[in-house]
Amino acid sequence: MSKNKYSEKAQDKVEKVMHEFKEGKLKSSSGDKVKSRKQAVAIGISEAREEGLKVPKEKKKKN
Repeated sequence: MSKNKYSEKAQDKVEKVMHEFKEGKLKSSSGDKVKSRKQAVAIGISEAREEGLKVPKEKKKKN
């Protein structure tokens, strides 16, 4: 089980985005079709974060 805590609504949001991805309807911000599963999950989490749903903070990048 994941140690990160996501709210039920955030999980639902990611689920909807993944459904769009599987149907081939998900597009990135540039308008291109999303082909990567990881990118689709990132879009779902980002949209959930924008709506103010409970999503863990972004990890800081190490140099």
